[in-house]
Amino acid sequence: MSGKNNFGYLGYNFQIKLLNQLILDKNFTNSIVEVIEARYFDNQYFKLVMQMIKEYHEKYNVPPSFDALDQITRIEVSSEMARTNIFDMLKDIKDCPYEDHLWVQEKSLKFCKQQELQKAITKVNKILDDGDFEAYDRCEEYIREAIQVGEIDESTIDAFSSLEEVLKDDFREPVPTGIVGIDNLLDGGLAKGEIGVFLAPTGVGKSTILTKVANSAYNLGFNVLQIFFEDNPKIIQRKHLTCWTGISSKEQAARKTEVLEKISQYQGRGKLLLEKLPSDTMTMAQIKNRVRKLMAEDVKIDLVVLDYIDCLLPDRAFSDEWKGEGSVMRQFEAMCSELNVVGWTAAQGNRTSISSDVVTTDMMGGSIKKAQVGHVIISIAKSLQQKELGLATIAITKSRIGKDGIVFENCKFDNEFLEISTEQSQTLLDLEHNREERNALRVRAAMQRRNQTINQPNG
Repeated sequence: MSGKNNFGYLGYNFQIKLLNQLILDKNFTNSIVEVIEARYFDNQYFKLVMQMIKEYHEKYNVPPSFDALDQITRIEVSSEMARTNIFDMLKDIKDCPYEDHLWVQEKSLKFCKQQELQKAITKVNKILDDGDFEAYDRCEEYIREAIQVGEIDESTIDAFSSLEEVLKDDFREPVPTGIVGIDNLLDGGLAKGEIGVFLAPTGVGKSTILTKVANSAYNLGFNVLQIFFEDNPKIIQRKHLTCWTGISSKEQAARKTEVLEKISQYQGRGKLLLEKLPSDTMTMAQIKNRVRKLMAEDVKIDLVVLDYIDCLLPDRAFSDEWKGEGSVMRQFEAMCSELNVVGWTAAQGNRTSISSDVVTTDMMGGSIKKAQVGHVIISIAKSLQQKELGLATIAITKSRIGKDGIVFENCKFDNEFLEISTEQSQTLLDLEHNREERNALRVRAAMQRRNQTINQPNG
């Protein structure tokens, strides 16, 4: 029954005791449930029990009782043989003596680390066996992440320490977006370690605004890495040329001499690095490795622009696709914090967002967990009329930095010339109130016209 003992000298009995503690000790479970995985356990029925514990805890924030696990098994496990084996396992787990609980809890993190280390070594061996030279830089990352499982950064500080630094006007050292109205509301822009998300339906201008942000930061002397998955690199290059020259992409070939002459004045500022990567095959760990590699080559990256987050895969398999999407966003935030860079990305709006006058956070496509992570979410909406006129409605729907619920109606948003400007703003509540008033006026005007028509004499 014990099978292969992945954890060496602790083996099968330890795993029984560990499951016992996860069910009986709420505080212990809370401390380790996010770290421990079902795959760490040798026996397939242990794996099933562990998965039940994790899913129950995620839903109710407490570990399940033995009675609850019995009921879950009866309802969700279709195989009679599997049910019988799980019931036997649960009995063994329940009857497990309690005297070793402190020792088990002490060793639990080491258990997780060793299992992750084995997984990392397997990955490293595969890279070596395949001769995948491009992946060699990941080996260190795999081992480091395995060793750091469950570790918490030492972040405790004295509330009254370093007050001279805290009280500096520029203590955040923000990187501006270049869009004045937005930067004013973000206290100058996003700072290192912060991430922002542009939310919009397809075809509205996510790539345009991300390119605008990247270009603005470069012009201010920051080093920018712009990663994209769908556009041709030449398209992105032409967008930047438009920002610098004021000449639209479709005119640049015919006005080549003029473009080259104007572009010469932009040399020697920050660095603007563009990288096209394959869509739906990359993970955030691979993105982080690329940023770290650039930094190791003495290119201090200040801003990472990721066009866009939905094109990335989670680093591991999830039973629920939505959980994976939320995980990718959390990894993006963690990467920016660890590497001390600003992060901007974009997310696709759902079907509701297509016809909405103002796109709100709940219209983000896929998992709502993505919306829970970012420091700032800025939405973009365009009606057909606005598209024709080069306008858009931009809203700050979430902000940990400044005010949110702020709407810029009918902003200049020119996809051809990458010109974006925000002027008059109002709150979402004011916008709704004003629209109700306008609708009421339209109704009254229509009624007046109708009454005038009715009261006109015939003939």
